[in-house]
Amino acid sequence: FWATVLSPGLSTLSVVLGIIFVLLKVVQFYQERKKLIKALEAFPGPPKHWLYGHNHLVRRELGSIRVEEYPHAFPRWFGPLLPSLIIHHPEYAKSILGRTGKSPQLVLGSCVLDISLGQGLLILNGTKWFQHRKLLTPAFHYDVLKSYVDLMSDSVKVMLDKWEKKNTEKKSVELFQDVSLMTLDSIMKCAFSYNTNCQTQRSANSDYYIRAVYDLSYLVSNRVQTFSFKDIFYDLTRKGHEFQNACKLAHTHTDKVIKERKMLLSSEKELGKIQKKRHLDFLDILLCTKDANGVGLSDEDLRAEVDTFMFEGHDTTASGISWLLYCLSLYPEYQQRCREEIQGILGDRDTIEWEDLGKMTYTTMCIKESLRLFPPVPAVSRCLSKSITFSDGRSLPKLVLLMSEPTLTKRPLLLPQVYDPLRFSPENSAQRHSHAFLPFSAGSRNCIGQQFAMNEMKVALALTLLRFKLCPDPSKPPRLLPQLILRSSNGIHLHLRKIH
Repeated sequence: FWATVLSPGLSTLSVVLGIIFVLLKVVQFYQERKKLIKALEAFPGPPKHWLYGHNHLVRRELGSIRVEEYPHAFPRWFGPLLPSLIIHHPEYAKSILGRTGKSPQLVLGSCVLDISLGQGLLILNGTKWFQHRKLLTPAFHYDVLKSYVDLMSDSVKVMLDKWEKKNTEKKSVELFQDVSLMTLDSIMKCAFSYNTNCQTQRSANSDYYIRAVYDLSYLVSNRVQTFSFKDIFYDLTRKGHEFQNACKLAHTHTDKVIKERKMLLSSEKELGKIQKKRHLDFLDILLCTKDANGVGLSDEDLRAEVDTFMFEGHDTTASGISWLLYCLSLYPEYQQRCREEIQGILGDRDTIEWEDLGKMTYTTMCIKESLRLFPPVPAVSRCLSKSITFSDGRSLPKLVLLMSEPTLTKRPLLLPQVYDPLRFSPENSAQRHSHAFLPFSAGSRNCIGQQFAMNEMKVALALTLLRFKLCPDPSKPPRLLPQLILRSSNGIHLHLRKIH
């Protein structure tokens, strides 16, 4: 724009019109901002710094805010210019996530995720998001998930065999690294028909990928918190170099998987075999699908979707499983009841079948309670595409950033912080607000892989409890580290006692 306005040969009138256009945009921005600030006055919140907003408060201080002082929601400012609204009431969550028409889009950090993961289903919006969602839904069909149970069991058993070889009774085991390798092994087998042996043959490729995912989780969170969205400045910093290196390592792993499958599909015999399958796996769908004009996904779209699902499909589940095992180590009575339920279902078998998963009633309650207290994704964000009026009469204009915890029931205002699986008994669940427990979000943008994740958590927990008794390591309590994925800064350490 400025290059056009300032170019030689333009008339004075053109320059004046250009300046007037810019001034009108400034006035429009000022008016919208004034309207936004006026709307936010209806939402009292903690005091903010004139320059930093709430960025100077560490997560611990933000997390300790007494939400009963700020009913339903309160503002959270990123610096002096960008406000958001932290939602902690299920009725507000329902108003936002349950809207029909154009759904509120993911926004916070999406520009950063775009660089690291590409324009995959997680951050796409509009028509393209709808097309990709419709395209990928068959990959999570009931019959497809059914065939994954054996593959998940195989991956879990490899991890348990490793633990059995260690002296786990005297020396505690750090779970997260091993569980991450197991879930990576599992997603590679299930979604990509790719055998990595990453758990037993520690290749540089799988080790680098796990490390890259860890670094990206930290660096993306850090960029959002510090509002470091401009690549031209960020890339010159030390963290910028680390971010670029982590992206390259993650993309290298993804590219290898895609390249090998493409080579396989170049064989007409192999292609015919895949096309005859009743249900294609995730990567087959991406590679074989065509639109009405016979055009498939571009290489850019293909890599973005593979990157997204490889990242989301293993790291979030690894977090969920690790925190679940930690919770049950703290409560031996719940752990034993869970074990007895599994033994009653399996009998003398040490294998899990699809039909067993639906019978794990108490186990499912334990999983849900763990997800409530330790949500793998600590927060989700949405940007309103149009104004909204909430049930209490307060309103917000469009383009306001909204953040909500996936497990709104974690807030002290709604439920206590004590681990109690019976909170999710049928009787108690029937009395709960429909949007009080949202570990996989809700509405049209809910997690497409939620059933896959729940199945893997059930398989991992069942097989682990059949083989080990879980005990905490008092000398190494976990220290919560909420990034893109909920982790512990010092790992999650447990003693594993073999059951004879």
